[in-house]
Amino acid sequence: MKETKFVLDEKEMPTSWYNILPDLPEPLPPVLHPGTGNPVTPDDLAPLFPMGLIMQEFSPERYIEIPEEVQEIYRTWRPTILHRAHRLEKALDTPAKIFYKYEGTSQAGSHKPNTAVAQAYYNKKEGIKRIASETGAGQWGSSLAFACALFGLELKVYMVKVSYNQKPYRRIMMETWGANCVPSPSPDTKAGRDMLAKDPDCPGSLGLAISEAVEDAATREDTHYSLGSVLNHVLLHQTIIGQEAMKQMEMANAYPDIIVGCIGGGSNFAGMFLPFVKDKIRGRKPDLRIINVEPTSCPTLTKGLYAYDFGDAAGMTPLLKMHTLGHEFIPPAVHAGGLRYHGMAPIICHLHKLGLVEARAVPQVATFEAGVTFARTEGIISAPETNHAIRATIDEALKCKESGESKTILLAHSGHGHFDMAAYESYLSGKLTDYEYPEEKVKEALAHLPGTPTV
Repeated sequence: MKETKFVLDEKEMPTSWYNILPDLPEPLPPVLHPGTGNPVTPDDLAPLFPMGLIMQEFSPERYIEIPEEVQEIYRTWRPTILHRAHRLEKALDTPAKIFYKYEGTSQAGSHKPNTAVAQAYYNKKEGIKRIASETGAGQWGSSLAFACALFGLELKVYMVKVSYNQKPYRRIMMETWGANCVPSPSPDTKAGRDMLAKDPDCPGSLGLAISEAVEDAATREDTHYSLGSVLNHVLLHQTIIGQEAMKQMEMANAYPDIIVGCIGGGSNFAGMFLPFVKDKIRGRKPDLRIINVEPTSCPTLTKGLYAYDFGDAAGMTPLLKMHTLGHEFIPPAVHAGGLRYHGMAPIICHLHKLGLVEARAVPQVATFEAGVTFARTEGIISAPETNHAIRATIDEALKCKESGESKTILLAHSGHGHFDMAAYESYLSGKLTDYEYPEEKVKEALAHLPGTPTV
């Protein structure tokens, strides 16, 4: 009998998050203050974040205990299941062994509650009453709305306008959980009003939505800002995924040769691979391949410059050393697959620089083709973001078919696509088109980087 799923008991759920910082071969470049150019201090970040999260951002501790109140909520959907994709393997006629860790069983349908619950907890503990945040495709906004409902926090979400219009049910999810969701750019902030004056039809960007949320939080004493990806503490919270996966791969008597995941800001995939990259750093699995997959229409890691840049469009945030397409980057409206951020998690960028992970960009028509193949074999209709990783997983499995190698592939499956059916309809009706972000537009966007070192 073929085993198709590997299930951990609730008591086997990890009780600590794994922090990669003390295990990095070289220290992570510092975060810089946008005014002074000096490394930021905890006090610099205190107006935006609770001190519990700020200390996690810079923590030298390898493991950080998950508060019991957070564990209690995690246990309503965790541990998540590791599946063996026998039907997909058969359809591809590949000798590869494909496993996927499915995060779509959370209440919000994705991996995002792993950090949303933690961030809501630490804000509540510090006495904060209200949170302002942004969301792109809506996974983060809906997850934070869910978490804020549990802790009795008010939430204002600035949702990228093109997604606000394309995905009304994500907005309705947020509103059902009690959040106030508005399209970005909005008239509610100076950053939004300035963009609307410049371009009334602006489709929005994640960087611009971040500017609005940061401005909102910075101008109210009762409000903090919350971010769903990129920062160290966000990636930290997601490592519960990889720690569970390591235990489940042991149950399957296997260890991955290749780990694949999609990246927009990088939290989902980093949460999967960081516990494994530790083994690569320590020499247990030196030939482990870790493939970060992004869209050709937002090719941050594959075409962006590794430089200091703002995390938002208006230049209000600290400067991060990351691969960037420029903080003024506006993604094309034809892009339906999420993963629209101009930058990338500094930890992922640092590991890429050190040669410990690799990156690949894929076109959107091929990603939806892969998503349909996955749905018709494994039964799960995946988020468009996840389809990018499925595309690369299928490609690697087909390479195994050509070579005859029986490699073990682990896919980070970040969530379901039940609220993304308009994008699937566009693909199935032949209306979806590919778009490769032009080199000249990349150069144009990078021309506006702040005057900081690029080494």
